[in-house]
Amino acid sequence: MNHISHIGHARAGWFGHRKLIPRACIADSKKHLRTFLADALEDLGFITSECGQAADLDAVLEAERPDLLVLGVSVDGIEVSKILETLVRNDYGGKVLVIGQPDSIIVKAVRQVGDEYGIAMLPALPTPFSAGTLRQTLASLMPVEPAPSPAVDVPEALKAGWLELWYQQKIHLRTLAPNGAEALIRMRHPAWGVVPPAYFIPDESDPHFHALSEFVIGRAVEDWRYLVEQKGPVDLSINLPISFLADPDAVHALCRQVPDHPAFAGLLIEIDSGEIIDNLDLAIEVARRVRLHNIAISIDNVGANWPSLLGLPNFPFVELKVDHQFVTGCADQRLKQTVCRRIVELAHDNGARVVAQGIETRADFLAAHDLDFDLVQGYLFGKPMGVKKFARSRLQLPAEKDASA
Repeated sequence: MNHISHIGHARAGWFGHRKLIPRACIADSKKHLRTFLADALEDLGFITSECGQAADLDAVLEAERPDLLVLGVSVDGIEVSKILETLVRNDYGGKVLVIGQPDSIIVKAVRQVGDEYGIAMLPALPTPFSAGTLRQTLASLMPVEPAPSPAVDVPEALKAGWLELWYQQKIHLRTLAPNGAEALIRMRHPAWGVVPPAYFIPDESDPHFHALSEFVIGRAVEDWRYLVEQKGPVDLSINLPISFLADPDAVHALCRQVPDHPAFAGLLIEIDSGEIIDNLDLAIEVARRVRLHNIAISIDNVGANWPSLLGLPNFPFVELKVDHQFVTGCADQRLKQTVCRRIVELAHDNGARVVAQGIETRADFLAAHDLDFDLVQGYLFGKPMGVKKFARSRLQLPAEKDASA
């Protein structure tokens, strides 16, 4: 009785009182189930770790201090008993979620033993479950504070290691095969979870803006090396401001960082169309210079400003990406279709490929097909995801999504 009381005291002093991004450990003997649960929890903002057997749990509890332990239904009775004993021995202050039918013998047994040990047991989560059901079950563990604006300054984020790159697949429109991925910067803040760039990207006049660009380059190269080992070679594109490329020393350093690897097909740098148009001479000069170092320039967010790119005597850009506001809903809006068609013609007349951004519906995908886009990118084919999740992801085609809905 005194021991249980001690556990309750440890829980009150730890769980629920720190305003940090929640952490979860998934305990299940089957790797594919651990991966599935990790993906689902990471989509909710959890940092996850995995445990395939009870013997590994001590180390996980010590290193990760998870707020949540998820027990999969495939764990056998002996392992479950050892896992619960390990939690008690470590004065575990988090909560336990059992995945399985609430009326099943093993789920009832786990909950009973957990209650006897004084472990905080969440209601069992029946299978199959939806993302909404999982979120509702874990609502008490999610951070309640809104992301601040700005969240933190860049030097703090860089020093603390809170920044990372997420990747969204580009798809070849005709073959529906993966065709590279765009790297998008995110902050995994310890108090507010995953923070989008709108909350922390500084103004170009900020002295730390340059350091942020250097981080993107270095991390993209590092992630590419990880992906080539885990998934195979992936053509990556990154976003940089034109001001970064205006610095000759920065461009020289960028060229030196390109991987000297036979599988590396090149690095694509996406620059906003407004910046390109306002600095055309610089953009053309840099594009011509870096392509000899296996680097190419893509013009991002092309929209109503497309006529400014007409008639260039030299067009060293390899890709144009149409702004999502002209792609989303273009299936039903003739004005958007006209803008898209003109940009496609501009790209193809200059030997460049053209990407439709913001494809979220089958109707827009079919419209992009009719408009003769080369590549598509958008939630219809997948959301941006962290590099580890991206490495183990499989492209799910719209037809497959419809079948599983």
